[in-house]
Amino acid sequence: MKNIAVIGSGTMGNGIAHTFAQNDFRVQLIDISEESLKKGIATITKNLDRMVSKEKISEKDKLQTLSNISTYTSIEEGVEYASLVVEAATENLDLKLKIFRDLEKFCPEDTILASNTSSISITQIAAVTSRPEMVIGMHFMNPVPIMKLVEIIRGYNTSQETYDTVKGISEKLGKIPVEVNDYPGFVANRILMPMLNEAIETLYNGVAGVKEIDTVMKLGMAHPMGPLQLADFIGLDVCLSILKVMNDGFKNPKYAPCPLLVNMVMAGKLGIKSGEGFYDYSENRRAENVAKMFQ
Repeated sequence: MKNIAVIGSGTMGNGIAHTFAQNDFRVQLIDISEESLKKGIATITKNLDRMVSKEKISEKDKLQTLSNISTYTSIEEGVEYASLVVEAATENLDLKLKIFRDLEKFCPEDTILASNTSSISITQIAAVTSRPEMVIGMHFMNPVPIMKLVEIIRGYNTSQETYDTVKGISEKLGKIPVEVNDYPGFVANRILMPMLNEAIETLYNGVAGVKEIDTVMKLGMAHPMGPLQLADFIGLDVCLSILKVMNDGFKNPKYAPCPLLVNMVMAGKLGIKSGEGFYDYSENRRAENVAKMFQ
């Protein structure tokens, strides 16, 4: 299984493509526009350059990784020879269902179809295909080349063979796969998102300021990154989408998004990706604030 198609060249997609390519898989990176693909490849190149400068890989390794990636704006062409497809598009149910309907049409019959969704039901995604036993969740963590965890989510009909194959591939990537059943938010986000939402509620209620909330959690709970910093890093729109899925799935008010989060997303304050969230990421302060996240 050497041909891996990755759909989406954004933050998660380019990280997934990078990770497979660095481990000597051939990667077909697919997105709707050449501009998006160029940005994705530029990000991969920058991250590889950083690894070279830290002497984690050689210049030869970098060039080999990049040569393992080819780009496509057509799903039909990009998945023609894929043994595994990893969908990493925006966390939007309608979009994901459309993609999987296309994959059903264009992929070989023995292709495993995986989604990097962080909250949407794998069973629901699988239901739009005629191969639900070959559909699985493969939830990587951001930044993908660094983070070790992969949540492997079984849909209702996911076969043992599909699970075993994806588990083995994850291990070949140097990741630690963890088996998870198909419930809203899975494990990572079922626990993480209520915590982030509660941090936003704490700010909304005037209990403390942004830096104070993050400092309490970093120094008092030994978190490497404060919850509001982390929300910025994930993307406030992504946090909102996940909370909505969980709120709809569980019908429990504890998953209801904080009004402040809703308003910030409506106002376009999405975190790092938009240049402003709970912190300022404008050009003159971006490097400083991003660096602080990893201190």
